[in-house]
Amino acid sequence: MREAVPEPPHPVRPVPDDRSTVPDDRGTVPDDRGPVPDDRDASGRVAPPVGEGDPRKGSEVRAMFDAIAPRYDLLNAVLSLGIDRGWRRQAVAAALAKRPSDVLDVATGTADLAIALRRAGPDARVVGVDFAEAMLDVGRAKAARRGVDVTLEVGDGTALPYPDASFDAVTIAYGLRNFADVDAGLREFRRVLRPGGRLVVLEFPPPPRGAFGRLFRFYFLRVVPLLGGLISGRRSAYAYLPASVLAFPTPDALAERLRGAGFQNVTYHLQTFGVSALHQGDVP
Repeated sequence: MREAVPEPPHPVRPVPDDRSTVPDDRGTVPDDRGPVPDDRDASGRVAPPVGEGDPRKGSEVRAMFDAIAPRYDLLNAVLSLGIDRGWRRQAVAAALAKRPSDVLDVATGTADLAIALRRAGPDARVVGVDFAEAMLDVGRAKAARRGVDVTLEVGDGTALPYPDASFDAVTIAYGLRNFADVDAGLREFRRVLRPGGRLVVLEFPPPPRGAFGRLFRFYFLRVVPLLGGLISGRRSAYAYLPASVLAFPTPDALAERLRGAGFQNVTYHLQTFGVSALHQGDVP
């Protein structure tokens, strides 16, 4: 969820043998089920923009998350059926494997991952950063209710307000696809990590192929926007979610971009039949 000054956009990477997962420049999925249901602006585009390189993306994504912040946690619980908690536990284990002293959670949102990191690593200092103030307000109240000491600050993931080599681990959960410039974000993560530090990325890749992928696409493209719109009153926000996932790089492509940003020992594994992916890489 970061505002960025975009560089020339990277092309959307297709998923081999399944062209139904590749959106066109209007955010439409060209398959036999028709377009992603969404709210479009006067120009016919999905708002906020999906993919990379659009200068409107940062401000529109921030405004979207500020608007849905009050019901964000409720919607997450309903739409994910609680499965995301297991994905985050795996991310916490990867991030804390080297016993970091200082951990930064980027795109922290309502601070679920930051709180989980602090609970699992009570000796670590955990900082969460996000550019949506309303999301941080929800996160601060949540942390206070649970008695968890985390620091939550406003900041841009592509221009982090921290000196070089400030953290031993950086995490980001389901926020990288909201960056207008993914590579700028990865470079910033590398900059603020100390030598030997670790980056952990949780993200939704384009849906898997096969029968499960078709079922998941139906849920993601049809059910999520409908339920999200009914509960939040912001149908466009929950049409943006599947459109942004379809436009995101494949796991292999994202791994290459981590390597291009200077990370070593880059690996990933798929979670729940490929619905989610956990990437990690280390700083030399």
